[in-house]
Amino acid sequence: MTEKPIRIGVIGGSGLYQMEGLADVEEYKVVTPFGDPSDAIVVGTLNGVPVAFLARHGRGHRIMPSEVNYRANIYALKSLGVEQVISISACGSLREHLHPGEVVVPDQLFDFTKKRQATFFGNGLVAHIGTADPYCADLATLVAHAVEEAGGAVHRGGRFITIEGPRFSTKGESHTFRAWGMDIIGMTACPEAFLAREAEMCYATMAHVTDYDVWHETEEPVTVEALLTTLAANTQLAQNALRILIGKLAAARRSCECGQALAMALITQRDLIPEQLKHDLAPIVGKYLG
Repeated sequence: MTEKPIRIGVIGGSGLYQMEGLADVEEYKVVTPFGDPSDAIVVGTLNGVPVAFLARHGRGHRIMPSEVNYRANIYALKSLGVEQVISISACGSLREHLHPGEVVVPDQLFDFTKKRQATFFGNGLVAHIGTADPYCADLATLVAHAVEEAGGAVHRGGRFITIEGPRFSTKGESHTFRAWGMDIIGMTACPEAFLAREAEMCYATMAHVTDYDVWHETEEPVTVEALLTTLAANTQLAQNALRILIGKLAAARRSCECGQALAMALITQRDLIPEQLKHDLAPIVGKYLG
């Protein structure tokens, strides 16, 4: 689809790719077996490095978290050759020491969603992917370093709970999530991270803290206005961190195990897998099924 594979993908707000220095910009409307991605994928070069950007909620923020076609988004990036995905997202803080305006690079996920398509598999092909550590530790380390170099306050590690949305939490829910040991809360990390693992892509999140959810006694409960204000202030930080990060990723090859995540996960007898399914999932499973 492109002249050469694009190894780096960024999923986030539509403003991320409107950054200074992005050149040779093209748009790709990718067709997938799972329907349409959230938007056309914007491909450009940043300091000579090809990068693919995808607006998770579509340009103009018109898709709710529950409506995002996560499978189509990850499949589309995979079909362009993307190996490493950086997720830029907003989150609420469930801890006093995680302040609005700061960044968390989480190392754990808790899926509290209720109605999302969370796997590429089924319909004749079974796979059980390992997600004990759902984020790529190598990529997460580089993301954290890049945020620091860009001048941001960053917290390494943390448990990220994903709720269904689109509503914000009740106080009862927020206090319960804190009691469960969760550190930050958002609406889009799951199943995006799990699908990236199934697609054998490295995945890490740059989570921008926008509020204290609704648990804090001396802070106002989260509002859309407060969330958008903090995100707007952090857009420049995210862009600067991406410039630093993309240069580092381009200079190194993967040494983690993300690229072999399916090696022992596919358990269906090969001659029983439907041919159409093999065709549809070729970008993901082709190297194993031939």
